[in-house]
Amino acid sequence: MNFRTLDLNLLRVFDAVMAEGSITRAAERLAMTQPAVSNALKRLRDSVGEDLLTRAARGVAPTAFGEALWPQVRSALGQLRTALEPGDFDPTVDARVFRLTMADAMAAFLLPALMARFAALGARCQIEVRPLLDRDPRELLAHGDIDVALGHFPEVLAALAAQGRVAPLRHRRLGEGRYVCVMRAGHPLAGAPLTLAAFCAAEHVLVSFSGRPHGFVDQALAAQQLGRRVVLTVNQFFTAAQVVARSDLLTVLPEGFLPLTGLEERLVMRELPVEPGTVYADAIWHVRHDRSAAHQWLLAQFAEVSAAAATTA
Repeated sequence: MNFRTLDLNLLRVFDAVMAEGSITRAAERLAMTQPAVSNALKRLRDSVGEDLLTRAARGVAPTAFGEALWPQVRSALGQLRTALEPGDFDPTVDARVFRLTMADAMAAFLLPALMARFAALGARCQIEVRPLLDRDPRELLAHGDIDVALGHFPEVLAALAAQGRVAPLRHRRLGEGRYVCVMRAGHPLAGAPLTLAAFCAAEHVLVSFSGRPHGFVDQALAAQQLGRRVVLTVNQFFTAAQVVARSDLLTVLPEGFLPLTGLEERLVMRELPVEPGTVYADAIWHVRHDRSAAHQWLLAQFAEVSAAAATTA
């Protein structure tokens, strides 16, 4: 393939077809005819010398080569869009795709209100959410795999503060909360305030996005030369809530998440007998988005939704 002669518009078509999984829907999104999209895909295949897509039961599916190429194409197009994007953004016209990462608790809190707001505004934007695999999304942001990371990232914010003006990421505080100990109704410890000794002696479910069996509660305990017995480690808060509702295990959840589980009548909260510190919700993004009107609009929606939730809490 000769990159110098490649028509970069073909990559836009490829990206749209991959995102939609359908030539017909991609044509509608690009304001092109279906034959024009098919022809563009044929030209791209001829240019790269390999098939990128195959027919599927419902639309099209990527080949192994197409699957490997798409993230690179999407990242490059996103960076170009940010650099060249006009100052104005109209969410009712511009069908922008925003890629986010967050924990399931943050998603349960944010996404219903965000989608309702999009509907009320008539926004044509799409949201794609990736699971949060650890509390350090810097690599995903740097590579353009996601546009915004949402959640509690204390170590990342500390690193950005140390870097000062040369930091490659920006952040915006959306709110704060706290964690509580959660157990099933009828648990032997549910009838009285939870003591530190009882907390340490109990068996626990730990929510760890990375899978490491050690979290911020364990750090707070270690500072007092104490520990607890973690018998199960999961990567979702909802999974932890399901487990403790059916066992004598304890877990630690964001206080505001409990009403969103659908298990509130089966679970009870108790104050943690150890202080893990304030939990903040932040939006973090790469500096390449600073000039993007679309990105600034999205951040404003996050802020509005978070502020509305805080006033009704």
